[in-house]
Amino acid sequence: MEKLKATLAAAKENLGFLLVCLLVFAGLFIAALLFERLLVKNRKKFSDTHYITYTALFSCMAAVLMLLEFPLFFAPGFYKLDFSELPVMICTFYLGPVAGVTCELIKVLLKLLLKGTTTAFVGDFANFAVGCAFVLPASVIYHAKPGKRTAAIGLAAGTLIMTVFGSAFNALYLIPKFAQLFHMELDSIVAMGTGVNKHITSLSTLVLYAVVPFNLIKGVVVSVLTFLLYKRISPIMHWGDSRRQERKKES
Repeated sequence: MEKLKATLAAAKENLGFLLVCLLVFAGLFIAALLFERLLVKNRKKFSDTHYITYTALFSCMAAVLMLLEFPLFFAPGFYKLDFSELPVMICTFYLGPVAGVTCELIKVLLKLLLKGTTTAFVGDFANFAVGCAFVLPASVIYHAKPGKRTAAIGLAAGTLIMTVFGSAFNALYLIPKFAQLFHMELDSIVAMGTGVNKHITSLSTLVLYAVVPFNLIKGVVVSVLTFLLYKRISPIMHWGDSRRQERKKES
């Protein structure tokens, strides 16, 4: 309850920033919907109950993984690695781009309810936006022609786009916004990076030596795990859907 109260208080203090987050989500959701309708031609249709159930299930799994954060020796303490994109990626490969973006949002909201925010929502927004930069292109490429080859291409493209977008987004918006909301100088944030990595001496080197490898490591690990796991568990999910359809026909 105390964490929820603290989160609501932080939301009230940062209402303007949260409105920006809401607009970004709306834009990403519309983009995912357009991609799904225009580029994804042969996506399997699911019942509303099936779709909502699996989206909620993967969102819960992702929220739990988001709570498991790992510090990195080459980056300041506010950059912590988690692998919450793994259930999201499996969800979007299974259900489509819209489910992936929705899963990203629910994951972050659940994490805020469970743990609150320590970054005035900047880190949470970064996790959502940069995660979508990973999940959305990978999903669109995979669903255009499902198969191992397009899955590998999609995951590689998603990793590259996430790394480029995440780095630019950190440099141009997220780090300055973090400094603004915490009433800090950018030099103070750079100094936090210098304390763990002597090569970090400016905002650009903070991005180069911390943000870029951070996103690359996350993208590669999640991509490899998704590639190894998805084809092994998707028959189980599709089998369950087939069984439900058979029972529906029999009734």
